[in-house]
Order: sequence, then C-alpha cells, then structure tokens
Amino acid sequence: MRRPAARRQGDGVTGPFDPTTLEALGAGLHVLLAGSVAAHALLHKHDPRSAWAWILACLLVPVIGTLLYFWFGVNRVERRARVERGVPAPSAALPADDPLPPMSDSIAEEVRELMRIGRSVTRRPLVGGNRITPLHNGEAAYPAMLEAIDEARTRVWLMSYIFDNGRIGQRFAEALAAARRRGVQVSVLLDGIGDLGLSRGSRILRHYGIPVGMFMPPRLLPPLWHVNLRNHRKLLCVDGALAFVGGMNIGDHHLLPSTLEGWTGYRRRRGYAEDLHFRIEGPVVKQFDQVFTDDWQITTGEHLPSGDAIDAIDARAADGGAACRVITDGPNEDFGRLQVLLLGALANAHHAVRIMTPYFVPTPELSSALGVAARRGVEVSLLLPRRGNHWWLDAATRRWLMQFDATPIQVYLRPAPFAHSKLFLVDDYYAVIGSANLDPRSLRLNFELTLETYDIGFASRLRTHFDSVLATSQLLDIEDLRRRPLLARLWDSAFWLFSPYL
Repeated sequence: MRRPAARRQGDGVTGPFDPTTLEALGAGLHVLLAGSVAAHALLHKHDPRSAWAWILACLLVPVIGTLLYFWFGVNRVERRARVERGVPAPSAALPADDPLPPMSDSIAEEVRELMRIGRSVTRRPLVGGNRITPLHNGEAAYPAMLEAIDEARTRVWLMSYIFDNGRIGQRFAEALAAARRRGVQVSVLLDGIGDLGLSRGSRILRHYGIPVGMFMPPRLLPPLWHVNLRNHRKLLCVDGALAFVGGMNIGDHHLLPSTLEGWTGYRRRRGYAEDLHFRIEGPVVKQFDQVFTDDWQITTGEHLPSGDAIDAIDARAADGGAACRVITDGPNEDFGRLQVLLLGALANAHHAVRIMTPYFVPTPELSSALGVAARRGVEVSLLLPRRGNHWWLDAATRRWLMQFDATPIQVYLRPAPFAHSKLFLVDDYYAVIGSANLDPRSLRLNFELTLETYDIGFASRLRTHFDSVLATSQLLDIEDLRRRPLLARLWDSAFWLFSPYL
C-alpha cells in the first residue's frame, strides 16, 4: 500500500506549532491577560482616569502593556500592610475631641474645624506640649542628630530614603556603631531603590555591624520589580522622646562646599541642596516611634520592642509649645490622607497660604483648591526653585503653572542653590512639615511622613523664614510662560502628560 505523500507546509494541516494555532493561542493569552488587568484596575485603582489608561495600554500594546502594569500599576504594599498591620483603629477609640491649643477666641472655631479634619483623616490624637526647632541645612541638622545619637541611652531608630557613604554617612555609621557598643538598640531602615548605586550606604552600615532593613529592594528571584512605590520618609527617633524629621536624607550634598574642601566626588554629581529639618521633643514622638516600628515590621517581619520613653526630654518640652499630630501617607490604607488634610486646610484658610516646595506638579484636586482659595481673597504664595535638580519635573511644573494664569496665585522663583525645603503654612497658626513634596509621587505613590502643627510661635518663625526667602526671589509672570514658542510649550506638555509617574 502506498503511503500518503508528506504534506508540505501551507497545505492546510494544523498542528501544535501551526501558525494558525499559535495565533489563536496568542489571541487567547492576550484576552486573558488584558481581561485580568482590566478587572484588577477596575477593582483597585482610585482614579478612573488611571484605570482607563492602564486598560487601554494592555489592550493596545499586548504583553508589554501587561508587564508595565505588573511593574508600575499593581499595589502590593496595600495587601501586605493590611495583613501585617490590620485596619487602623476606629476613630471611636479616640477621645471625643482633641483639646484646643492655646488660641485667641477669634480663630478658635476655624482651628477646631481643621482639627476635626486631621483627627478624622489620620485617626491619631492631637497631642500638646511639644517643642519644635527648625534646623537649616546639614550644617545645623547633622551635628544635632549626631549629638542625639551620641547621647542615646536605650534606642536609636533611623529611617532615610538615601544614606550616602560619603563623609557625613561615615560619621553617622561611626556614631551608630558606637551607640551599639554602649548597649543601645540601633535599627536603620533604607529604601531599596534609594540605596542603589555606587554611593549606597547600606554597605558601610553593614560593615559596622548595624542592622539594616531594605524596603522593597528590586530583585529577580523571587521577582520583585515594583520600583514605583518607595519609602520616602526621613526620621530619626532617639529614646522615644526625641525625633528629627523633615526633607533631608543623609548625604554630603546637604553640606556647604566650604565644609567639604578637597572632596568633590558625590557633590560634583548632585550639587548642593538647601533644606529644612526639625528637632522635635515631646509626647508626639511616641507617634513617630509607632511609624518606625510598623515600617520595620512590614520590611523585615520583626517586631521592635519600644520599651519606655526617657521622660527627661518630655518634661522640658511639656511646659508649653505646639500641638502636633503625625500624618502618614502612602499607597496602602493611608492612601490620600495628606491630600485630604491639605484640601481641608485650604478650605479653612482665611488670610494667607504660603507654600515652599522643590517640586510642584499638583493633582487636579489640589490645583483647583489653590485656585478657589485665591479667588476667595486668600493670599496664596507659591515659592519654587528657579531651577530644579530634575529637568523633566521642571517641564511638567511649567505646564501646570500655565493653568494659573486666570487666578491671583503669586508664584515666586528662588535663585540658586537648589532648595529642597518643604513648608505648608496657613494663616498665623498652622503648618505642615515633613518629607512630602507637592507632586503625584509624594501624594499618590511614595510612603511619606509629615507633621501637622498648631502653634502661633512656631508658625511665626516659619513665616519669617518664608518671607526672607521671598525677598530674594522673583515674581513669575504666568503670561511669559504662555507666550513662549509652540515647541517649548509642547515639550513641557509632553512631560506633563506623564506627571503622575515622574
């Protein structure tokens, strides 16, 4: 019997590797992946615009769109945080109302409204008897922090987005190692992305035997490529009674050139950056302690025993001072807390709002609230660096500023050096300080740590600093931005389009 002739490719016979079969499998896989992404985005995204963008990306760019969503769009931290930390305690567990700080009767009611917003959003009590000392630049902040480490008796907890292994990083590592030799409990928490590069500080810390936790470092096995959610918090807690918070990382770029004579390695790459940090004494430090222990447990799985705070510092601060409350914000159960608080503060502003920030790419809600406050007659002053350290953010910022042409918001550009300071001041009594910038990364993606304060004296000191910088800055004419060539405006708008992830 004759055997049938071998069939040639293209004769219409299908098989496991036939092109038609592969096309069908690819189409089915695309539908499965795109459908899974669409379902996840519909259930977990907070903004319908973001959900639409990811769904269309996965439909129009097969496989690549799904991978991008896996890397940048999925929030794993929220699920893990809920398991490890649980849902925040209900507000019913707090006292009926926060005590009113020392204020005149004329502003007492507006203060009480803002206090209720903060209490409802954060579910933390407002505590009085705190003393806050501003520290300008690394020349003032680093010696105070090192002195606190040298005098620590029970524990030192340090959290930083960046810890550089330059001169100041070496000094901090030596001080932390000396504290451990005295029997002080020392723990350092760094961000996994912020610690990448040649200047990574985890190496020098581990060289000194200091326990280091790395927040979500990227790795291949098991895969963890979710680079978009970062721990941007900066915090030093000592003995449960003293804390340092603000915008400063640990790095030589926060020191004046005169203090680094003969050494130009890292400074040459990054340049000098001005900044503000704050020394805080008093009962609110216990809230900072809780933030660190929660973040440490999420990162390492270990529970840090907090023990009793040293009471001496509390006693000195309790004579008077600011009423404060810690605000945690991040892509977990804390999502949106800071923005809601800022929106509430803008709605309660009566006279003046002063904002100092290195990066200004506001959310549409925050941009609208600033415009509404200005139209109500509130003096809104925005102080930005003339030139930032990220040119793509400068471009997106210019595009946002063009939207303010019809509102009486005053935008000032401060001259070099680059300023990394962050201040949010309302009227004569309220201030928000900490690590957060006014951009989508801080308001939606990063884990941030800020502090709201009610104190006329402290607000006055910050206002004086703001006004002194304002005196050396130049008022921006928004119309000048709008009169620029078309290509320049298109360039800025292109980066503005990607502003949620810049």
